[in-house]
Amino acid sequence: MSSSKEHGVIDWDEAMEQCGDDEEFLRELLDDLRTETDGQITKIDEALQGDKSEGNTYHRIMRASHVIKGAASNLMCQQLRMAAMQLEKTASAAHEIAGGSDKDKADKSSEDKKEIELKQKEYAEIVTEKYEVLKKAVDNYHAYLNSINV
Repeated sequence: MSSSKEHGVIDWDEAMEQCGDDEEFLRELLDDLRTETDGQITKIDEALQGDKSEGNTYHRIMRASHVIKGAASNLMCQQLRMAAMQLEKTASAAHEIAGGSDKDKADKSSEDKKEIELKQKEYAEIVTEKYEVLKKAVDNYHAYLNSINV
């Protein structure tokens, strides 16, 4: 198999090294990554369809993108890893903004509450943008796997 560094989807040589130069095993792991990634994308879709002002939403997105990041990293799928990492970081920041106890929120002035709401809207947009980047990376990953008959 030729190196696919130029595609940015996977560093085939490094991935082969990770798998002890066992191409059949690598192909099996790549297929497993596809299944895992698709499951995590479904979880993110479900979270985004919920109430985005709820802190739990961003925590679920953060966890799902963390799973993708780790699995992609192990198999040298850098485009997928980077996109998942960016979404994870953004979702983490959005989770922090959306978080806080009810008492903390009750103690805020109406001006502070408006500022928090504005930040929440901004982060919701950024999370959505980063999610689109991740979905594109997943599409590229699927296309690559199809091109190598996995």
